[in-house]
Amino acid sequence: MADEITETSNTVAAGQLRAFIERVERLEEEKKTIADDIKEVFAEAKGTGFDTKAMRTIIRLRKKDQAEREEEESILDLYKAALGMV
Repeated sequence: MADEITETSNTVAAGQLRAFIERVERLEEEKKTIADDIKEVFAEAKGTGFDTKAMRTIIRLRKKDQAEREEEESILDLYKAALGMV
């Protein structure tokens, strides 16, 4: 009886593990598809004459709030001043 319970538990755990792994695999495939789509958008923008490096910087900055951006800019300005770049 105890062996049946253990075997059933193992079967259930294996089933759950398989389900988790399959979900992650599906999400990884979706992530790859989205990454390919983003790459295409950047290629299209570059073909139109936009600077994709600047676009990536803008996208990165837009993810931050105003205070974070200001702090980053002030530190960058401080470092540039220390190196005589301004």
